[in-house]
Amino acid sequence: MSRTAVRRSVAMATTALLSSGGLLLASHPALADVSNGGFESGGLTGWTAAGTTAVVNSGAHTGTYAARVGGTSPTNGDSSIAQSFTAPTGATQLSFWYDVTCPDTLTYDWATATLTDTTTGTTTTALAKTCTNGQGWKQVTSSVTAGHSYTLKLVSHDDNYAGDATYTLYDDVAFTTATPPPGLTQVSTDPFTNSSSQHATELEPDTFAHGNTIVASSQVGRFSDGGSSDIGWNTSTDGGTTWQHGMLPGITTYQGGTWARVSDPAVAYDAKHGTWMIAGLVIDSNVNGAGVSVSRSTNGTNWQNPVLAVGNDGQGYDKEWIVCDNSATSPYYGTCYVEVDITSSGNAVVMSRSTDGGATWSTPVAPSGGPSGLGGQPLVQPNGTVVVPYSANGSAVRAFNSTNGGAGWSSSTLIANVSSHGVAGNLRDGEGLPSAEIDGSGKIYVAWQDCRFRSGCPANDIVYATSTNGTSWSAVTRVPIDATTSAVDHFIPGIGIDPATSGTTAKIGLYYYFYPNANCTASTCQLEVGYISSANGGSTWSSPTTDAGPMSLSQIANTTQGSMVGDYLSTSVIGGKAVSVFAVGKAPAGGQAFDEALYTAGPLAVTGGNSAATTRGAASVAAPHTTHPLPTRH
Repeated sequence: MSRTAVRRSVAMATTALLSSGGLLLASHPALADVSNGGFESGGLTGWTAAGTTAVVNSGAHTGTYAARVGGTSPTNGDSSIAQSFTAPTGATQLSFWYDVTCPDTLTYDWATATLTDTTTGTTTTALAKTCTNGQGWKQVTSSVTAGHSYTLKLVSHDDNYAGDATYTLYDDVAFTTATPPPGLTQVSTDPFTNSSSQHATELEPDTFAHGNTIVASSQVGRFSDGGSSDIGWNTSTDGGTTWQHGMLPGITTYQGGTWARVSDPAVAYDAKHGTWMIAGLVIDSNVNGAGVSVSRSTNGTNWQNPVLAVGNDGQGYDKEWIVCDNSATSPYYGTCYVEVDITSSGNAVVMSRSTDGGATWSTPVAPSGGPSGLGGQPLVQPNGTVVVPYSANGSAVRAFNSTNGGAGWSSSTLIANVSSHGVAGNLRDGEGLPSAEIDGSGKIYVAWQDCRFRSGCPANDIVYATSTNGTSWSAVTRVPIDATTSAVDHFIPGIGIDPATSGTTAKIGLYYYFYPNANCTASTCQLEVGYISSANGGSTWSSPTTDAGPMSLSQIANTTQGSMVGDYLSTSVIGGKAVSVFAVGKAPAGGQAFDEALYTAGPLAVTGGNSAATTRGAASVAAPHTTHPLPTRH
């Protein structure tokens, strides 16, 4: 049998792992060692071994000894060591170090590690499958709960091909503590180690809530020129207090799929079919957005391999979004909708729909008039009308709708022309992509960054407009975060509304990024995360709070279009409390180029306050003479 044939047969027989995100953090003092966690006994006492394993006395991370899993000669299949233990009081992380020798490719050989919480029955992958050679020691740290019982399994896989033996050294397995930024909870982080993308980076999250469950998703392992190693899922079943996390299987080659990269995660829930969905933009090896994938789950933690909803047809795509009709009284209850733009056709906007829980999708259709734009966020009113606000290539915010379950779509109407201040420091800010939400009665709120209330446009405010029918829109309203004479620049808004509230009692939560000083440079800009709320439908607002930062732009992913926390942000409000997850950069450690992970400030009360929103003082914003499609922003 040829080498290629051998490889293919091994690959077909290998089951792809459904992995969870381990936390790649800085080293912290050990609370209590796992039994023989440094292997300084000179043997594998305390560990259960399978396959080819040994303890070696050269090349250890610290001390004299390290465990070698796999052999210096080719072996067949998995070799592993495993140990069960209980997390001691005060433990928040379980840490270990690894050094991979893998002269082959990830398709055939790899190292990986899993951590099973036997108290809850949840298995996460602390180390996603990795195949590197000569990269030296790296640290992986996974979150744990004190008092829970765990089993850690450290693995090396070799396909037994002559000449490329694969093995991994493991060392210094110990419980540690990790202190997140004050008031924040770390939700997840990047578990990947492929050298082609940046680690550890997580960014551009979306959230959606149904009942007390919130599912968030983000890019994980950002490539500088577009897309990520995979899309991560983060799920809370207690309203955003605690979280589970993992990686979507079957999309990219890093998780058993065929696509080179994936981007632009968006989350929805189909109440009729009891199905969670995460949409992504699949990207081929030429860095072309090739189509829209939809991953599905019945519980938000166990995810199927994706279906392809749109694309794989030679065209280019960007910035998809997904929503489902969850009103039981709607004639189109259980219909889900995907919006995406075709970059190879001048950002032509198209829509697709599904009536079977996202298993199959219709041929995409264009709205009347063939609008051009991106970043559409479809919303469904209780009567089944679908309204799709979108960016008209940065020059305006417009919307179109469907009243027949997506069989046809109207021409677009203007929400507002946009005037925005260029965000400093070459930060990638989405160029004014809208954030849209809907209250319990079907009133739609569309928010974006805009400078019309500031003389000379020196900085942005967060503004919004509303509509009850998707065609007639209110005047642009300014959220009173800071005085219009301040130097603060606000951008990348994520608006959320409690679906159990409406009208003059609608509870709104708004997260956003900001610079305290708009007039800064790439080396001096200080990026922070803010939050503000309204308990009366946006008439008045609370005082703002700062929930994360400051962080420097060098601490977040570097892309060809600027430093990046995401082109968009999201907020979900349930039970009168707002929940968002957002990217925060810290000083990296442990051999990583970045430490950009997802955090949450927890469920924050929508308190509202006495600061009045206003439509007064806005400059008139004329329509542009010409509108050109924005560049692709995978």
